[in-house]
Amino acid sequence: MGQVRFGTVQDLLQAFPMARHDIGKADADKPSLDFLQEAADARNWHQAVSFCAYLLPRRVAVAWGCRSLRRMFDHFDANDSRSLNFAETWVHQSDEQSRNKALAVGNANDPEQPATWLALAAGWSGGSVVPAEFAPVEAKPDQAARAVRAALLIGLCRLPRDARDRIMTTCLKDGIQLARGEPRPPR
Repeated sequence: MGQVRFGTVQDLLQAFPMARHDIGKADADKPSLDFLQEAADARNWHQAVSFCAYLLPRRVAVAWGCRSLRRMFDHFDANDSRSLNFAETWVHQSDEQSRNKALAVGNANDPEQPATWLALAAGWSGGSVVPAEFAPVEAKPDQAARAVRAALLIGLCRLPRDARDRIMTTCLKDGIQLARGEPRPPR
């Protein structure tokens, strides 16, 4: 079993002060995985998705976001599929070239589409967040988590009501397993 990135809610909030606004009311002394599990059990999807996006390391959070989005939807339009593919490429090959390509695709595509935000999350995972012809502007530490969160919350809003709880329960179970460092069964 792996080490949890942030042992308590307070540890996470100290690392990412803006997370307080995204996560909402939280018992700061509660162990992180307990807090996440309780939010998921209560079907407080907004809070659970937000907390999980911050809890996971950037690359793992983007991978979780990609898998979750694929669970949410069977089909994507061409631009959304392209964004998702570039985000997944960066997850598997986390180099500057893959990151820059994901960033370019994310910046070029529709911000109302959830996969656009996953491409941006990959692009905002580190390094400069502006094109090479400009002076470098470093990614903020919480930028990737906030983009993963945005992608999944947009997707959540588009889920059919009768499938929402089933799909989100599966997505959060996956996120909790990733946070624990547990091996995942094959897809």
